[in-house]
Amino acid sequence: MTILGIDPGYAILGYGVVEAKDRKLRPLDYGVIETSAESPFPERLEKLYTGTKQLLMMYKPAHVAFEELFFYRNTTTALQVASGRGVALLAAQQTGVPLYEYTPMQIKLSVTGDGHADKKQVQRMIQMLLQLRALPRPDDAADALAAAICHANTMSPAAEQFRIK
Repeated sequence: MTILGIDPGYAILGYGVVEAKDRKLRPLDYGVIETSAESPFPERLEKLYTGTKQLLMMYKPAHVAFEELFFYRNTTTALQVASGRGVALLAAQQTGVPLYEYTPMQIKLSVTGDGHADKKQVQRMIQMLLQLRALPRPDDAADALAAAICHANTMSPAAEQFRIK
């Protein structure tokens, strides 16, 4: 089963594509979709939407796992990130693929065994689990891989509680 993990953002949206088969994980792709601060906001959203659609068409994931947004002190930033999340959700919803969402703590716990692990610990564990030669970078891509791994680890009827409805 192919799982697309997404770490939502509007300046940088991280993605990670993992194949889960027989309790084994294999990385297919990971990276980021970046938007320019000089571009008008609607163009930035369009780039995120188009990039997400391309990933969905290329990898045809069985499930998409999002990292849930956390609290932002800056309301403007929160709204922009939520808008980026919204266009990625829309792109995924249009394919009819089941969508799931996990908190950062759930993802860290699933990947490292510690819900309060720091970014380096998460990156090291992803490197080990996926047998990568180097730490996955940037952080946004690592977070997206972690969301995909978390979903793969949660796959069971219990995962339905994390399905976005």
